[in-house]
Amino acid sequence: MRTSRADQLLAELSEPLTRRSCLTHVEHRAPQPGRTAAWPAWADDRLVEHLRAQGVDRPWTHQARAAELAHGGRHVVLATATASGKSLAYLLPALTAIGARSLDPEARRATTLYLSPTKALAADQLTSIAALADGAGIHDARVATFDGDTPAEQRRWIRRHGTFVLTNPDMLHFGILPGHEQWASFFRALRYVVVDECHSYRGVFGSHVSLVMRRLRRIAEHYHASPTFVLASATAADPEVSASRLVGADVEAVTEDGSPRAGLTFALWEPGTRARIDGRPGGSAVRAERLDPAERLDAEPDGQTTDGDGARGEGARDEPLRRSATSEAAALLADLVERDVQTLVFARSRRGAELVSSGARRLLTEKAEHGGSRALAEGARRIAAYRGGYLATERRALEDALRSGELRALATTNALELGIDIAGLDAVVITGWPGTRASLWQQAGRAGRRQGEGASSGALAMFVAREDPLDTYVVHHPESVFGASVEAAVFDPANPYVMTPHLCAAAAELPLRDGDQEIFGPTADELLATLVARGVLRRRVAGWYWTLPQSAHDLTDLRGSGGEPVRIVEGATGSLLGTVDAASAHTQVHDGAVYLHQGRSYVVDHLDVERAVAFVHREDPLHSTHPQTASSIRVRQVERTEPWHDGVTLCFGTVDVTDQVTGYQVRDVFTQAVLGQHPLDLPPRTLTTKAVWWEIPAAVAESAGIDDDALPGALHAAEHAAISMLPLLATCDRWDIGGVSTALHEDTARPTIFVYDGAAGGAGFAERGFEDAGAWVRATADMIAECPCEGGCPACVVSPKCGNGNEPLSKTGASALLEVLRPDDVAGPVG
Repeated sequence: MRTSRADQLLAELSEPLTRRSCLTHVEHRAPQPGRTAAWPAWADDRLVEHLRAQGVDRPWTHQARAAELAHGGRHVVLATATASGKSLAYLLPALTAIGARSLDPEARRATTLYLSPTKALAADQLTSIAALADGAGIHDARVATFDGDTPAEQRRWIRRHGTFVLTNPDMLHFGILPGHEQWASFFRALRYVVVDECHSYRGVFGSHVSLVMRRLRRIAEHYHASPTFVLASATAADPEVSASRLVGADVEAVTEDGSPRAGLTFALWEPGTRARIDGRPGGSAVRAERLDPAERLDAEPDGQTTDGDGARGEGARDEPLRRSATSEAAALLADLVERDVQTLVFARSRRGAELVSSGARRLLTEKAEHGGSRALAEGARRIAAYRGGYLATERRALEDALRSGELRALATTNALELGIDIAGLDAVVITGWPGTRASLWQQAGRAGRRQGEGASSGALAMFVAREDPLDTYVVHHPESVFGASVEAAVFDPANPYVMTPHLCAAAAELPLRDGDQEIFGPTADELLATLVARGVLRRRVAGWYWTLPQSAHDLTDLRGSGGEPVRIVEGATGSLLGTVDAASAHTQVHDGAVYLHQGRSYVVDHLDVERAVAFVHREDPLHSTHPQTASSIRVRQVERTEPWHDGVTLCFGTVDVTDQVTGYQVRDVFTQAVLGQHPLDLPPRTLTTKAVWWEIPAAVAESAGIDDDALPGALHAAEHAAISMLPLLATCDRWDIGGVSTALHEDTARPTIFVYDGAAGGAGFAERGFEDAGAWVRATADMIAECPCEGGCPACVVSPKCGNGNEPLSKTGASALLEVLRPDDVAGPVG
């Protein structure tokens, strides 16, 4: 069989001695020919002729099927691969409906509301939709974005004249639904609501958006409109279930992808140890070497939180032995650009994106200066970073340069994972597990030539593992990715902490009437009674009314940051550097904390908790800071139980988690040696949320050979490992969940391991863990057993977010405990 260009590249990348053991698995996805259907008879002839002139002779089968369902008034979700042309499925019926009036004056006026999770995606769609409508001569399609950047005078025009309005859930909540009277003509004509990239609505954010959708349906009904919802999603499990929950109505799924698909070579890559890279033996000498601080900067994603587990300790564990995924990705990117391979690198954080691009540029520049060709220096100049925080004009320029080929590489956050039209690249490098299999395939789908552009040559996707338990597990268990189904979005619109402010917002928009509770679900009645008792709503014969003078919409934070953001102010100048969400402030910007902002270091002089402001000064210290916490957890209500074997009980329910940042460690930025420890006096914070927990009889631990002295470390290490592996089963990140373990819990009277959702009221992740507990335990036990370290490392039980210095930890105890918990009837790959 002929070797593809992607396979040749992979062989060249893995040939050097330092990389020969890095490639752990290669998967080949065969190319797929496209399957087309006839244009629908109802489609606007002008639109069809323009598309044909653009080279679209016939729609793909999934486009035609979804468009037919939408035109017939059926709510539909289209869940197909990246760059499969999902937008045509909603543009065909939407623009046909909008343009009908110019062909038939008796036709009913039609409008479309488009929702995307980001402003950047809406701006990208604006350009393509406007070009399509103008090219087809559908002048009734007055396309415009309505978001926080839209000037006031344009907002007035859009409300009166817009027919295809692009916005986001935040603006719908804060800027459109509260003033729906100004949008009366738009709502009366509302025919379609497009929800793009709907798989991104998960966790607390997804719960909020699902309730905004219910409020939108209620407002549309008030204006005698019954819009059809058309949802576009990455490939997902049971998309009709998630989509139906999101909009609060039955949705039909179209999942059979008729678009052509290029061949793809997908490689799993584990960075080598620094001993192998540096040509020195392993052991303490490697641990003591002075590392590039850049490898430290991207160790934790933006917005980290802390878990609260075990007893407090004073020392950090041995530093990672493997080269950081950020440095590895930079080296791979440099090699790919040197071979003129247009590449996109996905990093886990904004810092990571900057470090990958700057590292690749540095490597190419140094090679050019040491006898390399002039082309290497030119290649270095054609590498850039792309992330949130850039101006819109900067982002547009980078996107255009990548499309044109002027840029040969971009290092980005997941900002380019969504539907922005960037496809047809030669290679994609994914640095660290992106959170879900759906995101992994969405990012990998950016690689692959379009039909007619050398599709037979194939494309290359690489997953580069961080030194993290889940990443390590994936590269050594390819069956957990290849052949495993993608996840379903997990969110809970019935969460009372989420629903309560939305009921207030709905009552402020229009008084709630009897029967409206059905839109919000069965828990609405109880919450309405509570709001009346508090005096927030007033019950009248005609319904429930908002009574307070302030805006009801300000009670809700769709992104779930949990309170007023803390402002970060440079004390010397008074300039505002940025903000950090309230939930993370105590761990990120406490007194003495080292805070990174746009690649520059600052030290926090004082955190004013009452005024929600942190004062900082510019400094480049040779140390990092690591908060320490004391945590407790109380069981408020046990909602579900499942007997495990040997008397172990698995539980799910509501808990109160109380965390208090009690101090912080100062560690050397190079060696991570502990230089000092400082106390802090910050108030405790209590979170009421959902948790899954194991109640383990002491006799079970004894039967596993774990004595009383070793039990706290065994429970603590098992908790860390379980947290790291839950994202393989639920659509969460390890930073979305937390854990507590104790050798004798006051509510259970047993050794207990808790894993809880990090959002008030829960986000659905702990419940998913309860439902898939057997597979979860098995994957966790396998991951620990397969790690070659002796005492525990970041690839198994050492957590980067532990608030207790990763002490005490017992890898051997955790392994023994999990083997006892492992159910005998669970087999086969996770997923």
